[in-house]
Amino acid sequence: MTEYGGHTDSNNTFGNGTVFKVTAAGTLTTLYTFCTQTGCPDGGDPVMLMQGSDLNFYGTTAGGGSNHAGTIFRLTPGGTLTTLHNFASYEGAPTSLMQGTDGAFYGTIYSGGGKGRGSIFRLDMGLGPFVQPVLTFGKVGARVTILGTDLTGATAVHFNGTASTFTVGSGTAISTTVPAGATSGPVTVTTPSGTLTSKVAFTVLP
Repeated sequence: MTEYGGHTDSNNTFGNGTVFKVTAAGTLTTLYTFCTQTGCPDGGDPVMLMQGSDLNFYGTTAGGGSNHAGTIFRLTPGGTLTTLHNFASYEGAPTSLMQGTDGAFYGTIYSGGGKGRGSIFRLDMGLGPFVQPVLTFGKVGARVTILGTDLTGATAVHFNGTASTFTVGSGTAISTTVPAGATSGPVTVTTPSGTLTSKVAFTVLP
């Protein structure tokens, strides 16, 4: 992202920010330019961008929106933006965003809230839970901690289809090792509620 640049208006002559992609060869493409809509309901001055488990991008802006206090947005890889939440002035402006293993998004607000000292928020977009290794790479035999939600009662852990031995440390963490014969790919954990898959592939090092 860029905080400035892109579309300018009477309130921001430096531009309201953009989201871009760049190839390994250095070819840059602007995916979205903020505040191009009348009144800036799509937000401006983006401060955070991350990829969700549905492969769309999610982020926050510190300005714009219908209340001019910032937004949470979703952006498809093709550049289509949807505003998910408009922050009111009493809520403050968002400063961070992350996705929990329960599938919901969490973030912080610099100011606002009951005492005007900031707050923590949760946004549920209906995305399913997943698991996530703390480290996403390792050699065969390396110890790996897998984080998740409701992992109690897990019956199997696989590294790209290869089973590993494991110990359930709590409802949110499993300890395991990279099994012999494992190849790079997703990590899956089978629980009584179903099979959970990692958002990021695990790389098995030589």
